[in-house]
Amino acid sequence: MSEKYKFNDPSGIYFVTTTVVGWIDLFTRPELKHVIIDSLKYCQLQKGMIIHAWCIMPSHLHLIVSTKGDPLSAILRDFKKFTAKKLVKVINRISESRRGWLLEFFMDVANGLNRVADYKVWQDGNHPLLLSTKEMLQQKLDYLHYNPVVAEIVDEPEEYRYSSARDYYTKKKGPLEIVFIE
Repeated sequence: MSEKYKFNDPSGIYFVTTTVVGWIDLFTRPELKHVIIDSLKYCQLQKGMIIHAWCIMPSHLHLIVSTKGDPLSAILRDFKKFTAKKLVKVINRISESRRGWLLEFFMDVANGLNRVADYKVWQDGNHPLLLSTKEMLQQKLDYLHYNPVVAEIVDEPEEYRYSSARDYYTKKKGPLEIVFIE
């Protein structure tokens, strides 16, 4: 098995991306984005995840993370498992015009997979990239914060509510505790 996309350095800082199956724009409603934020807070407080930067895009989540507790592979595995179940519950609860289509799609993707009971929300893997130089860290930090600008969601990174850009570029504090990259 390839060692390229694994969390090989337990003390390293990693850029990871978790993507919704089919690249579906799932995170279009605040309630669904808040599932992600609340779950990341839990991972910080209970599992030792250190978040250096983050950005929730409509179909995926970018993180720059490290850990002072559980291994990152275990944290992200549990995060994806928990959020998949929670997202399905919230989809069923809120006024989501795509409810039937979303749940059917997630069910179809899960069909035939032994490890998934009902719905598969996240693609397999996290594509972790060890950020071993200051240049790599800065490049991924800029990429992550400018993703909503490139997607034409906002004009400036700090305008996007669901990202750590506010923490980095303004005096406003976002919803997650950030350990800044120097």
